[in-house]
Amino acid sequence: MSEIAGRTGLRAGASAVVDESYSFACMRCGHGWEQSFEIEHHTDATGHVFVLYVADGKVVPSPLSRPACRNCDGHVVRILRPGRVASARDAAHGSHRVPPPAGPVEAPVPQAAAARAPRAQHHWHLSDLLHPFQRKAS
Repeated sequence: MSEIAGRTGLRAGASAVVDESYSFACMRCGHGWEQSFEIEHHTDATGHVFVLYVADGKVVPSPLSRPACRNCDGHVVRILRPGRVASARDAAHGSHRVPPPAGPVEAPVPQAAAARAPRAQHHWHLSDLLHPFQRKAS
């Protein structure tokens, strides 16, 4: 779900800084976006550990708590691993592969088999298929 890479440059009293990236998709309007965060691990005066999420140089709420859509402000947002939105956009703008037309597939018939006399085909009926399951009256 995230890419985690340790950082060596600590700032503003952080004991550790970790980079994480997420992809987001709004289930309300279909908007998708990606965002990278710096997660700063801090310890307060009483010894409790807390984290700050920093995006674009600003402290922001955790993207995992209650994400909001950038497009419609909806809160039905799916969080995905990084790169999912970019790969979907690339697929949408890339070359479209046209699927083959639907229909029965015919296997090639070898020459030797074609030379033989055709067999009479048996036409199945529902009663033929149910015959083994029918009981005989006694």
